[in-house]
Amino acid sequence: MTYALPRLREEVAYIAYHFHWSREEILDLTHGERQQWAAEIARINTRVNEGG
Repeated sequence: MTYALPRLREEVAYIAYHFHWSREEILDLTHGERQQWAAEIARINTRVNEGG
């Protein structure tokens, strides 16, 4: 199974936007690691947006 390029771009953009990591740093992560970082960013955003 291959990883869909649009989804990969979305993850890279999301992590780069929030953590200011380079494209190379993000692409060096495994798929699972990128998903975990994206989920953590989402949790942070939820807390911030809820005032917590």
